[in-house]
Amino acid sequence: MTAKIRSTQMELAAMTTDIDGARRLAQELGGRLYCDARENWQKLPFRALLTATTDDITAMERIADVGLSLICRRTVKDGPKSHIGLFPVVRKPSLSHQQADAHWRDVHAPLALVHHAAMSFYHQCSVVHHLSGAQFDGFAMCGFESHDDFRNNFYSTPESVKIISDDVALWAAIKQAPNRLIAQESDYRQTSQISYAQ
Repeated sequence: MTAKIRSTQMELAAMTTDIDGARRLAQELGGRLYCDARENWQKLPFRALLTATTDDITAMERIADVGLSLICRRTVKDGPKSHIGLFPVVRKPSLSHQQADAHWRDVHAPLALVHHAAMSFYHQCSVVHHLSGAQFDGFAMCGFESHDDFRNNFYSTPESVKIISDDVALWAAIKQAPNRLIAQESDYRQTSQISYAQ
């Protein structure tokens, strides 16, 4: 069983601790911003992830105080979401990025759809090229329509916890992966201030 990937898109992804600056740039470039607004954020790998389809690497570099990568966003499920678990992905050292990524895409994605049945939004952002700073293999985005679903229905059944954990252990370095963000998305793709001459 494989999950149908609905679409793929290449984007730049900036990891940052500057939420306000990232918001301004997301608005300017017509990007998407994922913010964890909790006050106690110091144990997080970053506070916000800005993704944008842009050639303005210089602007993205200015905001990327934690890291900058080129990603391929795979849309597995695209629905309403109020809370997103944003998981930085670190592959097992015994696997190449391509091997771990293939398992994540072809094996884990269909499992995730079954065992996170309340999940309304699932994007896999695979790092294609690391440009600066923190090095991850990707970012998993698991979105839910409500806070209750996010907190209480992340897994479909008690057995789902073990099935997902066992699968992740096959391709990801769980102990090396940093804490997940609890993020909300601000989508500025339709409100970009960029204009092009006709």
